[in-house]
This record gives sequence, structure tokens and C-alpha cells, in this order.
Amino acid sequence: MTSLPPISSLPHSSDSTLTSVLDLLFEPSPPLHALTLPILRSTTFPSYDVLITAVNAQLVALADEDVKTLSEILCSHPRLGEKKVDSEQSRKEQAQLKGSEEEGKKLEELNAEYEEVFPGLRYVVFVNGRPRPIVMENMRSRIDRGDIVAERKEAIQAMCDIAADRAAKQHS
Repeated sequence: MTSLPPISSLPHSSDSTLTSVLDLLFEPSPPLHALTLPILRSTTFPSYDVLITAVNAQLVALADEDVKTLSEILCSHPRLGEKKVDSEQSRKEQAQLKGSEEEGKKLEELNAEYEEVFPGLRYVVFVNGRPRPIVMENMRSRIDRGDIVAERKEAIQAMCDIAADRAAKQHS
């Protein structure tokens, strides 16, 4: 599936279609599928934005209930600047982060430092056309803040912002 089906069709769709929708909006993530498929099967959403808001609420609840599963979901996003990116959407989004080889090395170092400061997490940000130096400043400030609870919330919000942007691009 390369495009989102009409939102009204979701409750009547197959699991494979629902999984594809989640993969298009977020990233391929079996734990997200397990968490969200029951809601997609049982709820009619008026828009993809409302669906994304519902997923956001599920992820926020996980931050209090099951940090391990939340971390698995957040880590479905590729590292920024990673050479091999599986999803087509992430490849396009990361293509905006072109920069020098030196910047690429710095980004790699920041990713490693981030994952050392926040074990089990991956840096997730809504790039949205921001240049690599601005994104790296954001990463640096989040590392320096050192607050894993705030970091989970910021990563959840970024993941949902990315999903909303992807949905909007599908319907523009």
C-alpha cells in the first residue's frame, strides 16, 4: 500500500490493510500494531488526525504503564542520518538532512551519545525542512537536559507530528 485508504473504511479493513496504514503513518512496528489494531477495528475515526490523536493517547499511557513497549515503538524510527533506512517515508524525510561528511560524523556521534544518555530510546524529531545544524542543536539540548520522562513525551509528540504530516501529504 502506498497511499492511505478512506478513513471510513478502516473498521472494515483487513489486519494487513490496517497494519499498512500504521506503517505509512508511523514506522513498521509490531508492538504498535498489537497496541493499536484493536482500536482501529472497533472505532470509526472522522479523520486521520483524530486517529493519530488516539494513538498519541495510547503512547502517552504506555509511558506510565509499559516503558519497554513504548521504547520498542519509538525505536522503530531510524536514527537520523542513518545510511540504511527501510521505510520510503523516512528515506524522503531524511533526504532533507543532507550535509557535509563532517556533519554526518557529528550526527552519528550525537546519536550514540543520545542512546547512552537515554538507554532504550532513539532520538525522534519532526524534521519538517529544518536544516541539519538546527536538528543537531535540538538533539544536543535534549541530551543536555537529561530528563528521560520529558524525552519520552517529546519523542511521542514528534512521532505523532511526523504521522500527521504524512497523512496531510497523502491528502493534499
